[in-house]
This record gives sequence, C-alpha cells and structure tokens, in this order.
Amino acid sequence: MVNKLKSARVQKGFTQEQLAKRVNATRQTIGLIEKGKYNPSLNLCIAIAKELDKTLDDLFWEDELS
Repeated sequence: MVNKLKSARVQKGFTQEQLAKRVNATRQTIGLIEKGKYNPSLNLCIAIAKELDKTLDDLFWEDELS
C-alpha cells in the first residue's frame, strides 16, 4: 500500500502538500498513510484514488504473498 500510494502521487506530479489540499487532509496525514502508520477513512481513500486516477485496489489492496 505504502509504495503504491507514493508512486502514484509522484507519477501525477503532486507533492504531499498538494495532494493533501486536493483531498482536504493535512500533509502529515498523507505522509503517515504513505508510511503505513495511519489507516485512512474510506472517504479519504476514495478521494485520494479519484485525485490520482487510480482505483482503491490499485492504491490500497495489499498483494497476497505467494
């Protein structure tokens, strides 16, 4: 989850601050989500996914270990 979110954000050319403003969150919140230290609400997950043109699965689904 962590690397997927940061990677998608960087691909869109957003800083943590820019993404945070677009989804009505703080830069600290985005940073904590990227580090896996904060569990965002479903509404925040949806807002982030929309801003990054990704699905929830793209950003937040953890791949199963094989």
